Amino acid sequence: MAIENAIFRRSELLLGDDTMEKIARQRVIIFGVGGVGSWCAECLVRSGIRQMTIVDSDRVCITNINRQLMATTKTIGQVKVEALKERLLSINPSAEINALQKIFTQETADAFDLDSYDYIIDAIDSLKDKALLIRLACQTQAKFFSSMGAALKMDPTRIKVTEFWKVKGDPLARALRKKFKSQGLYPKRKFQCVYSDELLTNRGHNGTCGTEQCVCPKTKAGPGDPTLLNHEWCSAKAQINGTMAHITAIFGFMLGGLVLEDINNQ
Repeated sequence: MAIENAIFRRSELLLGDDTMEKIARQRVIIFGVGGVGSWCAECLVRSGIRQMTIVDSDRVCITNINRQLMATTKTIGQVKVEALKERLLSINPSAEINALQKIFTQETADAFDLDSYDYIIDAIDSLKDKALLIRLACQTQAKFFSSMGAALKMDPTRIKVTEFWKVKGDPLARALRKKFKSQGLYPKRKFQCVYSDELLTNRGHNGTCGTEQCVCPKTKAGPGDPTLLNHEWCSAKAQINGTMAHITAIFGFMLGGLVLEDINNQ
């Protein structure tokens, strides 16, 4: 415990013992630990969050290295949540990190027990699953924060936080609102989003993971859930968009900052 106290000495100097104790008591779950979620997890663990569940189905791909915290040439092929867990425990060995290599879907949603968390963070890409998570999270007592699209952006000064229905200029938010309206199923409460109204276009071209030009060869054996060995999202997407580390990291740290600011204001 002496080591843990020393780790957070600068945070305690700013926030005080009472707030640091509150931070340590919070239970957080992050859905999606890619370019946004991985940095959010790091921010929270470095700030004193001790109880965290991280959820992602993928393994580290070489194309993740440009923007995802735990993705390096040494972690290619590893289960993302396990690679991130190792990183987070190297920051605070006393943290309790629950790494779940799972997909959040209608079929698996009940297994996550969302009511048991104080904070729920949405950093997933799949429109259908994201809409479901938003609706279910907003039915709990947990504080909920969501990331909109972080791709096709370069200008960090255009990243903002606002209530979901006030987000402007973000295609993902627009698609979510359209989906809620078409289904007649809406989030039961308001929630804050991190987003940017910048929208660039891809200028390059390449063979991307998950297509016939996949840069990561398919494998017959590997770590983690064997049913997810070659699971990937790229081939299901209409288009793969370019993304930069400074944008995804800012999105992630802003999500983490929203959690910490909320705790500090309690």
